[in-house]
Amino acid sequence: MEKILDLHIHSKYSRACSRDLELPSIAQACEIRGIDIVTTSDFTHPVWFEHMKESLVEDTEGIYKLKDDSSKTRFVIGTELSCIKKHKDKTRRIHVLAFAPSLEVAEKFNNVLREMGFNLKSDGRPILGLTVKQLLEIMLDVDKRMVMVPAHAWTPWFGIFGSKGGYDSLEEAFEELTSHIFAIETGLSSDPIMNWRLSKLDNISLISNSDAHSCAKLGREANVIDFDSDSDVTYTEIMRILRDCDKEKFKYTIEFYPEEGKYHWDGHRDCKFVCNPTETEKYGGICPKCKKPLVIGVENRVHELANRSIEEVQKIKDKFISYKSLVPLPEIIANVFECGVKTKRVSLVYDNLIEKLGNEFHILLNVSLRDIENASSKQIADAVDRVRKGNIYVEPGYDGEFGVVKVFQDGEKRGSVRQSGFDLE
Repeated sequence: MEKILDLHIHSKYSRACSRDLELPSIAQACEIRGIDIVTTSDFTHPVWFEHMKESLVEDTEGIYKLKDDSSKTRFVIGTELSCIKKHKDKTRRIHVLAFAPSLEVAEKFNNVLREMGFNLKSDGRPILGLTVKQLLEIMLDVDKRMVMVPAHAWTPWFGIFGSKGGYDSLEEAFEELTSHIFAIETGLSSDPIMNWRLSKLDNISLISNSDAHSCAKLGREANVIDFDSDSDVTYTEIMRILRDCDKEKFKYTIEFYPEEGKYHWDGHRDCKFVCNPTETEKYGGICPKCKKPLVIGVENRVHELANRSIEEVQKIKDKFISYKSLVPLPEIIANVFECGVKTKRVSLVYDNLIEKLGNEFHILLNVSLRDIENASSKQIADAVDRVRKGNIYVEPGYDGEFGVVKVFQDGEKRGSVRQSGFDLE
């Protein structure tokens, strides 16, 4: 049985996150979206951890559910941590995901960090004055089953390979402990095929998660894993599948179009200047408007470290775990109507589709176009078809500015849109 996992989100105690991010609300949103297993997030924050202990009970080994059984959503104990420390003559600012096999282990880990003098109350994603290797040593000392995964690995400011404070390899960061790193999170601004250009990542599982700061963003990236039965859905089995790069069990990842990510291309947001890596080279890495260095994005950084061309990757892509690129259903509907994602008409159509056809991922991945048309309109069905085929328009993001992904280009005729008997033009 296939399960969809989102292993990187946040709680209401993380900076710039929605106040609605509490466990019951997260669980309910996951059901609507189609996420089966989600991380608890932010388990180092003392108030949030108390909420976790009050709300959760273990279901299978290392997998938790709400105590009141109000949701079928399951939780794995995980969080994001920020490591900032000088290492090898450079200040490294690296975000990582940390997973624990139980609430008890997470609590022991929290106590160790607290005894070391770190302020865990400051933020759901606390800043630790440690290198990622030092943090990994602490995790393994607490419990060998704890797992670290570098988060959004290519993000300029906080990725393990980021252009601003990262490393050129996992070995440079973790040295003799590198074997304990068996997965990285590709991040919103890169997709698997970009990562396949680095042969050093061939035996590393590439996972994709939402890094959601609100319930609406849950599952914008996710992982699809096959389990033999409900009793096999355990922390140990999830980590084994990732450690082994098990293609039989790890079916595929669900991806943002990387161009929509905030750091895909190079540029300067304040100057409203964006360019691709070839143009950056032409400009000598300098913004032509303000004459300051450009913020180097993910595609450029991948190109810098890669030892394979895209053409070479295309010939060997079948050896890797596959992926599917999607556009969230509210964005598809909004593009059909040429209106904002948060408008009433989008909400009306979205809720109706969920009620009639099932959760969002089921609609985007599995429901027939005829059924989508019958539940909404031909235009929405056509738009979903375009997304499935990758027939979309993209405008790359840069320097913290999200890119634009559109199913229809501006001015392109959509036709009359009717849904459930209501004229929604």
